[in-house]
Formats: sequence, C-alpha cells, structure tokens
Amino acid sequence: MILQLNGQQVYYGTGSGHWKKDAKSIVFVHGAGFDHSIWVMPARYFARHGYNVIALDLPGHGQSSGVLLTSIDAMADWVAQVIGAVADDANAQASVVGHSMGSLIAMNMAARHKAVVEQVALLGTSAPMPVTSLLLDAAKDNHHAAIDMTNTWSHSQRSIMGSSDNPGVSNIHAGERWLERAGKSVLYTDLAACNVFDAAELPPVECPALVITGGDDKMTPAKAGIAVAQMLPNAHVENLRGCGHSMLTEQPNQVLDALSGFILS
Repeated sequence: MILQLNGQQVYYGTGSGHWKKDAKSIVFVHGAGFDHSIWVMPARYFARHGYNVIALDLPGHGQSSGVLLTSIDAMADWVAQVIGAVADDANAQASVVGHSMGSLIAMNMAARHKAVVEQVALLGTSAPMPVTSLLLDAAKDNHHAAIDMTNTWSHSQRSIMGSSDNPGVSNIHAGERWLERAGKSVLYTDLAACNVFDAAELPPVECPALVITGGDDKMTPAKAGIAVAQMLPNAHVENLRGCGHSMLTEQPNQVLDALSGFILS
C-alpha cells in the first residue's frame, strides 16, 4: 500500500489483508539496511488472524521516498505519525514489532509515544547497540565489505554452511541480496543511528514487552537482550537456541510461535 505523508511516499505491506476500522493493528519495523519484505511471513499470519498489518519501509528504504532519518528518535516519531495516518485516527494504537534497529525504534516508541503503543516485541535487541568502527567506516565508504561483515555476523554457523529451514533458500545469500538492494548510504545511516542510541535517556517503558534472543547471535548477543528485558517492568524473554541475528530467516517458525503466543494471548 502507498500513503502520502508530508509530501513523501510511504510504502507498507499489509500481509494481503484489508483495513478494518474495528480491528487491532500491528506494525512491523525492519532493521538496518532492510525493508518491509523481511516480515512477509508474520505479516500474512497476523493479517489472517484479523489484524490490520503495517509492515513499513522506513524513509529512503525499499519503496518509501524521503530523506534518510539519522536518529532513532526521528524514526520513532515518523512511525508513530504513520500509524495515525494509516488509521486516519490521531488516537490509533498498535502493537509494535521491531528487529535489530527496529527494536530500538519500537522501544523508543513505547517510551515516548505511550498512547500509541499497546505492546512491543523486540527481536535481536541490545541497548546500547554499539557498532564497531571497522563496520561503520566501511559502510560510510559504501564499500561492499560492510555488507559482507553485517551479513556474516548476522548468521549462525549453520546458515553460513548453507543449511536452511526454508527449502531451496540460502540464508547467507538471501541476506546479502537484501542488503545489496539498499540505496547509497542507507546501511551507514542506520548503523550510525544505532551506535549513538542511548536507552538511559528514555522515559520508562510500561507496556507489556516480548524480547526474542538468538542463542548464537553475534550482533546482539542473547545476554544483551536479557539485559534489555531486565530494564522493562513487564517483559518476557524467548531464547531461540542455535539461532543467529537473522532470526526471521533462520528460525521463522519459532519466531512466529513466540510472536503469536505474545500478541494473540
């Protein structure tokens, strides 16, 4: 679906669902360098369970136009604005699910836009979310090495060796293609925003929260996700054993089980 907001095109997937005024809404926010298509499976699942689905392309990502947003605060403000615009209701509320950088956006929204967020699910999260200067420098130069580092560190050894729960799909090659589709400076701008994010500056998050960690996550280790959960007064943790940071492709069914158990309960 395409929405015009502040003179710019906003693209979002609906999971092939249709907007219903009386239905609950769920928003999916992608990670650094990615777009809405990472959420195809959960988007379709929740649409078929009666939810209004908004799987977003952030500004300058995928099919959304506009300048790249350089801070997590700005991204969170933008997503909150989109929710109201899609629903045509300034008081609209949604569950917000974010992966990696998207988890920071979801957390930020839950803290700073409390009236908008019903509950949050944080996948592959860490707060702070530091990024090594080696990766930042390569991304700033738009060098393919940044994609190689991000993609390799995001996958477990099982995926790197070619194994996949999706028949006929190579997770490591799919991740590379996703990142290669991003425009110039997208990966760097996103990673830089993650690197300077400071959760300590946020108001407390009060809504229910789910934190999903990957046991073999090298980008945001499980212990970092557990530390985030300990910051939240109403959080539940699900750990995916043997899973890397790219959990939406490495263990899609387990991620969906955790999300459905939390969101639909």
